[in-house]
Formats: sequence, structure tokens, C-alpha cells
Amino acid sequence: MPTKLILDVDTGTDDAVALMLAALHPDLELVAATTVNGNVPVELCTENTLRVFDAIGVNVPVYEGARRPMVRPDFPVPREAAGGSGIHGEYLDLPPARSAKQRERAVDFLIDAYMSPEGADIVLVPVGPLTNVALAMAVEPRIVERIPRTIIMGGGHEIGNVTPAAEFNIWADPEAAKVVLTSGVRNLTLVPLDATHKALVTLDDCRRLRELGTPAGDAAATVVERRIAGYGATQPMAIPDAAPVHDALCVAALVDPSIITTHPFHADVETNGELTVGRTVIDTHRRRGMEPNADVTLDADGERFVRLLMETFARRPPGSAE
Repeated sequence: MPTKLILDVDTGTDDAVALMLAALHPDLELVAATTVNGNVPVELCTENTLRVFDAIGVNVPVYEGARRPMVRPDFPVPREAAGGSGIHGEYLDLPPARSAKQRERAVDFLIDAYMSPEGADIVLVPVGPLTNVALAMAVEPRIVERIPRTIIMGGGHEIGNVTPAAEFNIWADPEAAKVVLTSGVRNLTLVPLDATHKALVTLDDCRRLRELGTPAGDAAATVVERRIAGYGATQPMAIPDAAPVHDALCVAALVDPSIITTHPFHADVETNGELTVGRTVIDTHRRRGMEPNADVTLDADGERFVRLLMETFARRPPGSAE
């Protein structure tokens, strides 16, 4: 049976690839996508998510979620002051959405989904700020025991990308991230930048994606090319003309666990430090004497990851025109 999952996204270019991978791989059943304030304001995240599904011809319900962090009125550095990102822009370079979001709010949907009998079989994959998930846990604490597995894209041990200390998803709502990481949720996997920066997609890979001749291949190439241009201008990667596609690595690991290498560590989040707010503190040497609460991914197999993308995006949704 396919693995059921819910993706919590702030779409974004890398979220777009994760959504396509989850929607198209035959071993996965994407139950829904929930959107959250992050890479762009939440209403744009919702529009971008709908654009992705429309572009590849799939019908997946989309639920709009939190418009701001759980506690703060804005990011640690307000959105306007933080500046925009050439990696994402505002809207994805895909046609405007034809489909519409669901009326139910994301937090209510998450609670309903995980408190239902079917919820015990649905993996939760949050790949944006953790606001929706933390709010759902606050409103209905019992869902912590109902979520069977969680794979989070977020954090960094040796790498930060929004400050020297912090990765964006955790920094964008550090209080929410702390709630989720310390909630006691079972079977938690954390996929930080240390792993995603080892699973790069190149311009040559984008050319091969276009050569697939599928809507997903074209869409993936379009959004990854934008990522490569953005990273090349700000933080060149180990491989020239390449970029990480962070969020898709979490979905890929559901299909092929050998793509990532994990170790059990205790992870927490700094919410007060003047220089370190939003830092994910991964206790790799057990200095705090606390039991591990996550399987932390510090390495990834980039070749296997790209191969999985190619194989999946060569597919067309059932019933689509050849």
C-alpha cells in the first residue's frame, strides 16, 4: 500500500519539487497540502501550491494556514527588513492556478485528520516554518500521540542560511519549532541543511528533466533553474551551477530511506539569543545528558536523490493525455 502523507509547505521553489514528488510517486499517496507563512506570505504559498498541482494535472486538496508566527508579530527580523529572495520570488514561474483552496483552515484540518481513525497511518512532512503544526498541538495536544511519523526539513548543525547560526524554517518561527521538537512526537526525523547541501541538482539535471517531455519534468526544471541562479549569486555550492532542493529530500527519504543517513541526537531551538535566535542546537556529543528526540540527517546520497526525481517526473498522472 502507498505511504500516506500530508505536506505542510511554504511554497517556494523547493516546496514545489517536494509537492510534485509526493503527488506523482506510485509508492506515496499525498492526502493533502497545508500552507504556512514562510518563503512568501501564506496567501501566495497557497496560490503557488495550487499552481504546482494544476501544472502537473493532479487534484490534491490545499488548506491555508497561519499568516504569522505563533508568538511573534513577524519574523525575528521583520519580513520587509529581511528583504526578498531571488531563490523564490513571490509567485512561481508557472501558470496561475485554476483550482481553489479548501474552506477549512489548515490547523483545523490537521487536527481533524490526525484525530480520525485514518490519521494513525498518515506521515506528517512539514517543510516550512512549524507554525501550523505547533498550533495544532496546542489546540489538541492528543495529536502528538496520533501522528505516527514526522519528517521535518529544518535546522542546521554546521550551516545556517538566514543568519550565521540559523536555517530559515526554524528561524521564521523559533517558538513553534521548539514546541514541535520538544513535544515528544514519535519517530521524528530532522533533515537539516547539512544533509540537503549534499543532495544538489545541477543545470545539466534540469536539461535532462526537460528532455523527459512531461509536465512535471518541465515544471521541476523551471523552479530549480531559478534556485540555481539565486544560489549562484549568493552562496555557490560545492558543485558549480547547482542548488539544493531541501524539501524534496524529505519526500525522497520516505520512498528510499537509504538516500539519507541519520543518527539519534537531542535537538532543541534557541529562542532568545541575540546572535543565535532560531539556531537548531543538535547535541551531537550528548553534552546536555538528554535522551535523543530525533533521528538527525547529516548526510545524503545526491546521486540517488536525483535519480529518484528523474524516474518519478518521467511519469504522467493517471488519466492525463500523453
